[in-house]
Amino acid sequence: MAEKGQYTYDYPRPMLTADCVVVNDRNEILLVKRGNEPFKGCWALPGGFMEMDETIEHCAVRELEEETSLVVTEQDIRLIGIYSAPGRDPRGRTVTAAYLVQIEECSMKNAHAGDDAAELRWWSLFALPTLAFDHAQIVADATLV
Repeated sequence: MAEKGQYTYDYPRPMLTADCVVVNDRNEILLVKRGNEPFKGCWALPGGFMEMDETIEHCAVRELEEETSLVVTEQDIRLIGIYSAPGRDPRGRTVTAAYLVQIEECSMKNAHAGDDAAELRWWSLFALPTLAFDHAQIVADATLV
């Protein structure tokens, strides 16, 4: 087993995040209003940064619960894609794994904003607001999955 700090690298490493596209059977998507910069006050997919001791799937599940109170398992999420365009996040080089989460109407009532989400709302997939980051592309890709 390698000792902590044994390996160092001369090249920078990107940050890793997970985002969730949560949809219901009424063609609605759950979005959160960002409470922090960047894009404070803008609508976005629930998600956030992966911690060092978790998988990317666990990150998606954890962030979804922290920001919306919706509890799902890793078996409930399906990978949409990996998004790695330089400049997609103004905080620095960030790669995200985006997941599709389909929920039933009964779960919708349990959703409420938490953590760094200032608000949440169900939006029609056919009348979305302007989204933060590259989340509009992720949502478009999710409709193809």
